[in-house]
Amino acid sequence: MTTVLARAGIWLGVLFLAIIGAALAVDKAFAFHMAIIGAAAFVGLWVSISRVDYAAVARGILHAPADPGKYDDDPVRWGVIATVFWGMAGFLAGLYIALELAFPVLNLNLEWTTFGRLRPLHTSAVVFAFGGNALIATSFYVVQRTCRARLAFPGLARFVFWGYQLFIVLAATGYLLGITQSKEYAEPEWYVDWWLTIVWLAYLAVFVGTLVKRSEPHIYVANWFYLGFIITVAMLHVVNNMDVPVSFFGSKSYPLWSGVQGALVQWWYGHNAVGFFLTAGFLAMMYYFVPKQAERPIYSYRLSIIHFWALIFLYIWAGPHHLLYTALPDWAQTLGMVFSIVLWMPSWGGMINGLMTLNGAWDKVRTDPIIRMMVMALAFYGMSTFEGPMMSIKSVNSLSHYTDWTIGHVHSGALGWNGMITFASVYYLVPRLWQRQRLYSLRWVNWHFWLATIGIVFYAASMWVAGITQGLMWREYGPDGYLVNSFAETVAALHLMFLLRALGGGLYLAGAVIMTVNVWLTIRGKQRDEAPMRDTAFDPAKDRPLPAAAQSAPAAGVAVPAE
Repeated sequence: MTTVLARAGIWLGVLFLAIIGAALAVDKAFAFHMAIIGAAAFVGLWVSISRVDYAAVARGILHAPADPGKYDDDPVRWGVIATVFWGMAGFLAGLYIALELAFPVLNLNLEWTTFGRLRPLHTSAVVFAFGGNALIATSFYVVQRTCRARLAFPGLARFVFWGYQLFIVLAATGYLLGITQSKEYAEPEWYVDWWLTIVWLAYLAVFVGTLVKRSEPHIYVANWFYLGFIITVAMLHVVNNMDVPVSFFGSKSYPLWSGVQGALVQWWYGHNAVGFFLTAGFLAMMYYFVPKQAERPIYSYRLSIIHFWALIFLYIWAGPHHLLYTALPDWAQTLGMVFSIVLWMPSWGGMINGLMTLNGAWDKVRTDPIIRMMVMALAFYGMSTFEGPMMSIKSVNSLSHYTDWTIGHVHSGALGWNGMITFASVYYLVPRLWQRQRLYSLRWVNWHFWLATIGIVFYAASMWVAGITQGLMWREYGPDGYLVNSFAETVAALHLMFLLRALGGGLYLAGAVIMTVNVWLTIRGKQRDEAPMRDTAFDPAKDRPLPAAAQSAPAAGVAVPAE
């Protein structure tokens, strides 16, 4: 009873503060956000005082059986659903803004549908909403099974999930309303940043608490990557978002860092958001789900430890390569370039470790589209971690900087590495979380794989061509020493490439639609009548194939993490 009253009191306090904030707001956008926070607080208050088991209600709606008591998987289920939902929203926004670049009339002459407002909506939706929910859900799933312990602080784990959804809603609506710091990957204003800090510290407490209470003495390497990602992102977020609000009842703030220092802090944050949010966290997913799906041990546990510590020590120094040929001191630019080149080695060590895990199971690449997605993700990880260091070399960067080559590079990594490994992890999780023997359709997974792969090829290749075209046209001088091409002429020359990019994005979105339907029908307990691609049925209680597949001799290394 005391706990219920304490929760109700907290929510009542938040509701009261939100009402005051809305009443005293100095701009309409801040008042709107306070109304959203007030509505969320009212829902939290109602849930606290009604004392209804909404988790059980949700399970009933989704036809998911109650947990057998071993692990706390409700936040994981919610996270998987949120991952699919926000992924669809982010992909759709991305396709729309790609079409806006080819057909500017799609801006619709409305301020909240312009490219400038929808572009951060797209990036935040795919990075923080789609990717962030995937990371939170998979980390909660993996840490329980590799530690053989239920989540520490179960109430706090639920706060992490719902608090993170509130952050996403506040950030997304803020972009449409023009509330932005204009910082890459850090656009939300001060009060949204403060809220995310609270949620993230709660996330850290749940994860570390579960590690502390573990009954398994060994900390599996995936948990090291998750922990590195959580701690480093917290540090990056706090330092980069040190702002002074103009008013505590207004949305505008000014950063403590300005000029060259501000640029350096921003790209120390921006590059390491890629390095730890989009790399370390997803490598944790790779180190767990690839061995589990392949039913093979990690190729080299020692290599995975070297991969982790090299990534941790090297990545944090590479940010200045985003500021080549700027006012940043030349030594700092060179430092960023050197560390970016050195990063290539441990990155490829991780890729090789993932691929070599399939030793003795390469036949599954032909018969199992989930394994095929994982292999493709690792291939794109390897390609992106080669292309990135190459683009950081000053002579290459002089051609590629500010061009669509960078867009192609980012999306080959995001769509190929982050997207594919997330899709594969979702396909792995859904039957197990909802106690189904298999997915609704494995052949639909195959369709998703090929649509996504072809879409990435169209997207990345068109942007590579567009970027090199831009770079060459921008540096072309005539006999009189003046530039030959105007900026408008370079844009016109890229129209076909913009169309091909939109085509690639459309194919990728089509694959995601297939995944969404497949996941939903699996949750509903449906199974498509189709010729099997492989023996994929398994016992949900033991998470083991049914019937047991013949196992070859185990490879050297630490065994596959058991459940």
